[in-house]
Amino acid sequence: MENTTKRYWKGLEELRNDSEFVKYANKEFPDSPVDSEGTYRRDFLKTLGFGIAAVSLAACETPIRKAVPYLNKPEDIEATIANWYASTYTDGGEYASVLVKTREGRPIKLEVNKLSSISKGLGVRAHASVLSLYDNEKLKGPQVTGKSAAWETLDKDVMAGLAKSSNVRIISGSILSPSTKAVIAGFKAKYPSTQHISYDANSVSGLAQANGGIVPSYDFSKANAIVGLSCDFLGTWLAPDAFSSQWAKGRKLGKDKKEMSQHFQFESILSLTGSNADYRTPIKPSQEGLVVASLYNKIVGGSLNDGGIKVENLDKAAKKLLANKGAALVVSGSNDPAIQVLVNEINKALGSYGTTIDMGTPVNYRQGNDLAMNTFIDELKAGKIDAVIFYNTNPVYNHTRGEEIAAALPKVNLSVAFNERADETASLCKFIAPDSHYLESWNDAEPKRGSLSLCQPTISTIFNTRQAQDSLLKWSEANVAYADLLQSNWTANYLKGKSWTQVLHDGVHEMGSSVSSATPSGDVAAAAASIAKNYKANNSGIEFITYEKVGIGTGSQANNPWLQEFPDPISKACWDNYAAMSQATATSLKLKSFDVVKVAVKGKEFELPVLIQPGQANDTVAIAIGYGRTKAGKSADGVGVNVFPLVGTMATATITATGEENKIGQTQTHETVMGRTAVLQESVLANWQKNPKAGKHIVEIETSEGPKTPTEITLWNGHERKNHAWGMVIDLNACNGCGACVVSCQAENNIAVVGRKEVIMRREMHWMRIDRYYSTDIDTDGMSALDRALEGGLEVASANPEVTFQPLMCQHCNNAPCETVCPVLATTHSSEGLNQMTYNRCIGTRYCANNCPYKVRRFNWFKYFDEGDKFDFHFNNDLGKMVINPDVTVRSRGVMEKCSMCVQRIQAGKLEAKKERRRPGSNEIQTACSQSCPTGAITFGDMNDQTSDIAQLISHEKDGRLFYMLEEINVLPSVSYLTKIRNKDGKAEVAHAGHKEEHKHEEKVEHEGHKAE
Repeated sequence: MENTTKRYWKGLEELRNDSEFVKYANKEFPDSPVDSEGTYRRDFLKTLGFGIAAVSLAACETPIRKAVPYLNKPEDIEATIANWYASTYTDGGEYASVLVKTREGRPIKLEVNKLSSISKGLGVRAHASVLSLYDNEKLKGPQVTGKSAAWETLDKDVMAGLAKSSNVRIISGSILSPSTKAVIAGFKAKYPSTQHISYDANSVSGLAQANGGIVPSYDFSKANAIVGLSCDFLGTWLAPDAFSSQWAKGRKLGKDKKEMSQHFQFESILSLTGSNADYRTPIKPSQEGLVVASLYNKIVGGSLNDGGIKVENLDKAAKKLLANKGAALVVSGSNDPAIQVLVNEINKALGSYGTTIDMGTPVNYRQGNDLAMNTFIDELKAGKIDAVIFYNTNPVYNHTRGEEIAAALPKVNLSVAFNERADETASLCKFIAPDSHYLESWNDAEPKRGSLSLCQPTISTIFNTRQAQDSLLKWSEANVAYADLLQSNWTANYLKGKSWTQVLHDGVHEMGSSVSSATPSGDVAAAAASIAKNYKANNSGIEFITYEKVGIGTGSQANNPWLQEFPDPISKACWDNYAAMSQATATSLKLKSFDVVKVAVKGKEFELPVLIQPGQANDTVAIAIGYGRTKAGKSADGVGVNVFPLVGTMATATITATGEENKIGQTQTHETVMGRTAVLQESVLANWQKNPKAGKHIVEIETSEGPKTPTEITLWNGHERKNHAWGMVIDLNACNGCGACVVSCQAENNIAVVGRKEVIMRREMHWMRIDRYYSTDIDTDGMSALDRALEGGLEVASANPEVTFQPLMCQHCNNAPCETVCPVLATTHSSEGLNQMTYNRCIGTRYCANNCPYKVRRFNWFKYFDEGDKFDFHFNNDLGKMVINPDVTVRSRGVMEKCSMCVQRIQAGKLEAKKERRRPGSNEIQTACSQSCPTGAITFGDMNDQTSDIAQLISHEKDGRLFYMLEEINVLPSVSYLTKIRNKDGKAEVAHAGHKEEHKHEEKVEHEGHKAE
């Protein structure tokens, strides 16, 4: 047990003890209007003349819908029965092998295809992509010069234009499909002047250049020592879902695994990856090259010019890497080939090639060529391009030279876009031949050499769209449909005797490839000279940074409201990008969070609010890409600013206050635990290896009979769970805070989007949240946090805090405090341990929310699914409602809702087992969150089934890392956690008794009096 002075805080307002934070710390909701006219909560019922009966009616009202029966029912569709299809999600270089759940022909949910060796979980954008299918703002059909046209007219005009063109370009993002590349090859054969150019909105061209034109495979599971250099490999770099799964394997601990990997991170912003590192060091962008040169000197033994830079934890990282040769990995997110050359040399010296790096199995996630793209833009401006075809890419918006493309594009004789909407690029083209959504399409993908997957349509085309491949085949006069070409291509090149039907059923076909220990070659001297020229150890001014958010990404799905409302894992902000800076930088500029500033960089100016971000390097300002859309749709247009023109720019910024304020919607400090301690429990590896209970908060209450645990003096009779006992265990070591579970839960359970205004008023509806805690060691001199802040300690405390993520949903308490206060029995306890909600009973008193110690209940202030004027977020039109899961009730105004542990999945699993005259399998039933987690952090199951993973995990860890949140209040949750263990130096373990004395929850209760009570 450790004696610690560590303090946890969710945001700077909590660290400072702001009056606003203190005011609402014990409140479920703020004293703020429920509508724009200024009606307040306390006057809500009175103003509207509502009595309890009227509230009951409002809570239960459901809009009437006409039911249309099948006349001729499709053979493969049974009402109320889900159909599943294997398919593939791709968006640019993003990839996932998926299973698509359809109901009555409607795709409504994606799950990971467990047959895939690459996809081990689904990220937020993959989960949200099913909602993008039903976006009513996509084009309904082809357009010619901005007006609707027939496909025949468009085809005729485009083919005539191509016949007259002598210099044709196809511009695309990274294409993972080998069959699509075959179609493009056929098009080039028909029009020999065609060149195909790929670019990526967030490029890794420098990495490919340093590796001979390929991007190698990385395996973090084989690395005992990991160093990341401005590389968010758990969040946005290359293949974060696959990397997260690999990384988590090295972080999990158990009875047969007593060691874990050690992770060092050097970066400017506080990224998702940096927040999970054991040792994180903030550096400025201008220092990155010198840090790599210094690490090279320490590992390889060279004497490169590193500017004499001194960086905390670099010596420790080098020592750890050298001690783990053959099981070490260094990765950089830089797009500078000079940095990547030095990183390759470091990995060579560490023996990483053939173990943690594989050159023999390159990946195809990012194939963009920056040099080729810049050449195209130069030719476009010079009038040398006769025809250009944009294959689902939007360079006017997401390329650094987008303004130049926009100016030159109208002058091209023939311009065609396959984009699904008239976006920033397509709207400037003469022809738009809208491509179908991937869930409406045939396709394939090869994300990694030798690993292929298929994509098949799961719904007929909703609008009058056509696959881009079919358009290219039509214009090539190939006289073949893409679906047929796809099958023939696979039969000839991949199946090798296997059944097409079987491969289509499985969705994946993995031929494998041999691991190679080959190493790339690079000019170290040239790379070192470039770094010495372009990077400085001490650079003056405020440096500008662009970065990619985990949710919005590069903005290709920016019109998806699930992604807009997804809280960023670090800042917990949504519906905006902002100027992020450290507390020290903000103090020097006399700024505070939400102050609107003008950021000027290289002649570009942006106005946006400030967000003070703990852990960010001082004298830097960071703005996320993916925002500032102008022609994407209602949910995206006008949200934030577009900083793509400055991607890759290493320059200083001028920041000027405008005197205005603009609040940012953040979800982090809405819910508090009202000052209770031991919400998080953690330790360090060395202490845990000595004592499996290291870091646990031991709760005892003083009674006349001596110290007792809360369960020993309870007034509750308890609940019997004779059949099933559903529960969950969350491993804080494996959870990296990515938020995939949040969007998966939203898709599964029909959770409403409320918009930026409502989030600011603390009314977001997510059933699952991931609490992000900062922590810092504080002095024990008796000073309050506010006193220390006034003396300048705030800047020190927030400079580089540790970060821990804790997923939190309804804990399904066995002594549930919500159940005892509901006047209408809307919330009750099931015989299987679930805290149930009966929505048509709920009258919206919100007593249950007030009584919930975890603050995980959500109240419907409005009819989010039907008030289209206020909440027009896809759900408020007939097309958007097609994504709704019919197995889950759609809640209306005046109803309290919260996590149900996906009871609909539990019931479906039980019914399926009953039909087959058996009990459900040990791990057969999974919740949406546990099923989607890339790291396997969430274990769900029947705790009564001793063969289940959860029962075995609890049995092993009950005297080890297992703890319950707020155990001292004895609500007996069905959700438990495993303590966070960091692989870093920590304070020595103190005596067990001393720990008990320190953490004792002292409530001196006379035993007899307690019994009488």
